[in-house]
Amino acid sequence: MTAQRLTISAALIAALGATTACGRKSDLDTPYAAAVQARKDAEKAGEPLPPEPQKPVEDKPFILDKLIQ
Repeated sequence: MTAQRLTISAALIAALGATTACGRKSDLDTPYAAAVQARKDAEKAGEPLPPEPQKPVEDKPFILDKLIQ
């Protein structure tokens, strides 16, 4: 029972370690920046353009924002 539990734990840790290495290391894209980039890519490729993205509104501070900074 102990060997089986140890094997399962090691496999789980290995799987978690493998998935944490996925992805790219950079800043997150905002929806506006992603829409602008998609529009540029479509224009470059000669495809139909997606709708013009709307500028984001000013972000209002929230009372709990100080807790996560």
